[in-house]
Amino acid sequence: QVQLVESGGGLVQAGGSLRLSCVASGRFFSISTMGWYRQAPGKQRELVADITSGGGTNYADSVKGRFTISRDNAKMTVYLQMNSLKFEDTAVYYCNMKGPMGWGLVAWGQGTQVTVSS
Repeated sequence: QVQLVESGGGLVQAGGSLRLSCVASGRFFSISTMGWYRQAPGKQRELVADITSGGGTNYADSVKGRFTISRDNAKMTVYLQMNSLKFEDTAVYYCNMKGPMGWGLVAWGQGTQVTVSS
């Protein structure tokens, strides 16, 4: 069974930085794609960034150049470094794990609130 636990959210002023962490339990972290999603009030959940088992990254256009996703397989942890935060980055941020194609392995964390004051 996979569990994902996020931390690092909080209240920050516009222009500031936060670093989110997501620690995974279970056996499949190193072979899974890890991602960060966010959901703002009244909006659909959207992909922020993800990183494959091989280290390839993908970012939403709205965060390119400001956010950086990384992973430490030894610590079974994925990070999201968020710089130059904007009011519109305010949302609940969720960690996501997707196992290899065809495995049907998908897991979500409980979410961590990020609030950016303007």
